[in-house]
Amino acid sequence: MRGPHNIWRLVRTGATFERTGAMGAVLEAVDAPRPIRVAARVLGWPFKWLGLRGDPNMPPVPRALTALGPAYIKFGQILSTRPDVVGHDMALELQVLQDKLPPFSTSEARKVVEIEMERPLGEVFSAFSDPVAAASIAQVHRATLTEGGRDVAVKILRPGIERAFRKDVDAFYLIAALVETLSPSSRRLRPRDVIEHFEGVVLQELDLRIEASAAGEFAANTQGDDGFVVPPVEWGLSSRRMMVLGWADGLPLSDLTAIDAVGHDRRKLGATVLQMFLRHALRDGYFHADMHQGNLKVAPNGDVVALDFGIMGRIDEYTRRVYAEILMGFIRKDYRRVAEVHFEAGYVPPDRDVGEFAQALRSVGEPIFGMDASGISMGRLLAYLFEVTERFGMETRTELILLQRTMVVVEGVGRSLDPELNIWAEARPVVEEYIARNIGPQAVVRDLVRTAIVLSRFGPRLPQLAEAALIAQAHPEKPARVNRWPERVALGVGGIAAGVIIAALVGMF
Repeated sequence: MRGPHNIWRLVRTGATFERTGAMGAVLEAVDAPRPIRVAARVLGWPFKWLGLRGDPNMPPVPRALTALGPAYIKFGQILSTRPDVVGHDMALELQVLQDKLPPFSTSEARKVVEIEMERPLGEVFSAFSDPVAAASIAQVHRATLTEGGRDVAVKILRPGIERAFRKDVDAFYLIAALVETLSPSSRRLRPRDVIEHFEGVVLQELDLRIEASAAGEFAANTQGDDGFVVPPVEWGLSSRRMMVLGWADGLPLSDLTAIDAVGHDRRKLGATVLQMFLRHALRDGYFHADMHQGNLKVAPNGDVVALDFGIMGRIDEYTRRVYAEILMGFIRKDYRRVAEVHFEAGYVPPDRDVGEFAQALRSVGEPIFGMDASGISMGRLLAYLFEVTERFGMETRTELILLQRTMVVVEGVGRSLDPELNIWAEARPVVEEYIARNIGPQAVVRDLVRTAIVLSRFGPRLPQLAEAALIAQAHPEKPARVNRWPERVALGVGGIAAGVIIAALVGMF
């Protein structure tokens, strides 16, 4: 880390937070101890006049982060996914961050295209517009392919953005080190790990090949979903600093007046957004983790179109099953089963009492179910659930936190389209469908087949490994020599059969 520029950035950050009134809000949100509060004020208050003013119409913390630039905006967006670090109220406030910035010139964008494609722009695009959207990391142009004449969206990284981000990330590491030094108790929040997570996310966003890959995987997973569209990737025109997708005509989901004027069914759109998110999370284990109105359009035919695949979430199959059982348990008000699922998954230490945990879960679920349809919130339920599980010793699971944060955003989108949207009524068929396929008898059969396939791969090696182990045990001074093929085949078949039988018993009981 280079000292002088980091010290300057540290002072400017503190001064901006003090000038915008964000310093007190941040210290309160993280419950900062006295040494941290004193150091923050020393860095901020004397140099307050050096700080940036920002937009006075924004809340203090988003105002300060927006004024400080792209890396800080992106950092705030990442922190909005970590209520375990900044608290639920601050995470909710950070969700309003919009990384809209003034665009860079079209001439610079054209140069990037020519450098990346290694040929004149006219050979690639017959038309290339001025920026239609500009964010902290990249901006988007509408273009027409010279070959084929299709309209496409061209996303291009900002010039020099990599270097600017790296400088700010160095300063973030310095801040994290100071926090850990001044407040040993803060190490439980792992400030340096938070910065490492942020750096990893940003490095992926700075390589548009990664986002193109995410868009391609998401499109493959969702190609059969009626009412949901992901623009196709133009792989031959995508590189590290440039990504090309099919152009998506439509209206932003935030433009309710235009949506009503065209005659789209807002109630149906709200249900589609919610159900598709749940279906992608449960069925595929891969979901769009930034589904706010700015990243969603409604096509002329009423389909929901997803855009911007820089932040995606992934959860493994076992976690999906656990999540589905938890949701279904709450839907059925079977709090005992919800408690048992937590213990079976190892989320709660086994020395805790299942009955007491179930009682605590009832205190989470019943108040929410007592609300009318417009007040029911799955995101709020998950937030309360995390508070209860924390009291019972459950460790933070970042994949579930990202899921919960996205659920809150999706609910907000759905309710903006249909204020009377019944979250549970729309979620229930998706969760029940997943449970029927993945936790019922169908799942047992499928698991048996998978187990047999895996065993068939390793089956031929099992006799060899067993024989080698026996020989090594009997004659430790001699290398094992294995060449009895009939015994191998017989033992291999027996091993496969035994494995399938064991898997069947496990699946049934």
